[in-house]
Amino acid sequence: MVNIINKDSKLAVIAIDLHRGHLDPEVATMPLPAEQSDVVIEANKRFFGECRNLNIPIIHVLTLYRNKEEILSNPAWRFKSEDPNATRNNVANHNLIGMPGTEIIPELLKEGDHVVDTKKRYNCFRSTDLEFLLHSLEVDTILLTGVNTNSCVLATTVDGSVKDFNAIVIEDCVDTMDGEELHEAALKVISTAFGWVRSSSEVIELVKSLQKGSGKNEYRHA
Repeated sequence: MVNIINKDSKLAVIAIDLHRGHLDPEVATMPLPAEQSDVVIEANKRFFGECRNLNIPIIHVLTLYRNKEEILSNPAWRFKSEDPNATRNNVANHNLIGMPGTEIIPELLKEGDHVVDTKKRYNCFRSTDLEFLLHSLEVDTILLTGVNTNSCVLATTVDGSVKDFNAIVIEDCVDTMDGEELHEAALKVISTAFGWVRSSSEVIELVKSLQKGSGKNEYRHA
């Protein structure tokens, strides 16, 4: 992973929609298969633990809607909600305020994490204060995890790259409800033109090696 992070990089994790609405089979309105949910939760839990030990901030971005009208004002989503064969035909019932699915998976959220809960579209930067928060933390490199690889992760990575953030998708910490083919296709699009796709262990080892080379006891964020 030569040259994708340097000793002066300021990192933050953007954890996208790691909530019960995708990852808790008991309440999920747009669920990943249960076995995939367990893998995603455990991978993110391990990665977040390593990041916290290195003083890398974690920003949870959460989709939350006031009502169905906010959702269905997107024409594509409205049409998909009427298509019984669409994987996302339950979109109008997803993550409305007060629903249990809007809770971030409890074991992934720790004191000191940041939460941005005004996301209403696939792109985490759209109509949220995520960019403001990143700039206030002096972040230039974003580590993206979460759901879904081929929609929210992809859209956020693309816009992050366009905004000149160094975007790294953590391969083992993302997944999709839409199947392996679209998961892999999204990662290929990202790695080809918009950023990097690397495993959590590769990223952590690189940060640790940079820390060791700088003589610091931890990755010290600004």
